[in-house]
Amino acid sequence: MLLDQRRTQILKHIEDKGFVSLPELAAHFGISESTARRDVEFLDGISQIRKTRGGASYLGEALTEFEPRPVRALKQKQQIAEFVATEISDGEVVILDGGTTTMEVAQKLVDRELTVVTNSVSIINLLRHHPNLQLISIGGVVDSKTGVALGPIARAALKEIQATRLIMSVGGIRGETLFNTNNLLVETERAMMDSSDEVWVVTDSSKFGRSSLSPLCPLNRVSRLITDDGITQEWQSRLEAAGVEVSIPSAVSS
Repeated sequence: MLLDQRRTQILKHIEDKGFVSLPELAAHFGISESTARRDVEFLDGISQIRKTRGGASYLGEALTEFEPRPVRALKQKQQIAEFVATEISDGEVVILDGGTTTMEVAQKLVDRELTVVTNSVSIINLLRHHPNLQLISIGGVVDSKTGVALGPIARAALKEIQATRLIMSVGGIRGETLFNTNNLLVETERAMMDSSDEVWVVTDSSKFGRSSLSPLCPLNRVSRLITDDGITQEWQSRLEAAGVEVSIPSAVSS
């Protein structure tokens, strides 16, 4: 099997499973663990999966065909995640939705004494081995491409939860509206908002000026937005006029 073909199949296998250990990858594909580790490190490097201790987790963005491509705003997402983690206090109840940026946030919370509520299979697989952290899984129909639980079961479960804050990502921000990729997703995210004292949006600056399929909520529904220093002054002013607190970690840390 050619290298790119194997990595395509490994990515699909991790996508299907949510989390796969290195020994399982080696056995499934008939390769050594060191080869499996190199393939996982490569896929992690192009931001398609996240390398974890002893294996790999799917990040939630489906890829139907393997194509080497640059990391999409990975440094910015990591800066955002690092900042968000420092703003969360031990003992909080935090809801995390699915997405590459929220996965980065989850990476920073693995050793914290928190309650994390999530509908993301990838985040569940990442956090389930950490005893200091109480993990609550939101049920529902799991979308095969994104690995998140959606629909009426998820919304019903969220009615039983009250969180300190929701940390969520978006597909785009355009005009006075936030967007995401489908109606089932935005319905579930609205239920997450209703179950949270504060709504924090984490997004890299490439999402500004973009829309997606389904309107999610107006800007003024968001308490705080954490982004990178690529945000324009116009967007920063628009958000602040809507009552949104804007945080830019690279500017804060410099």
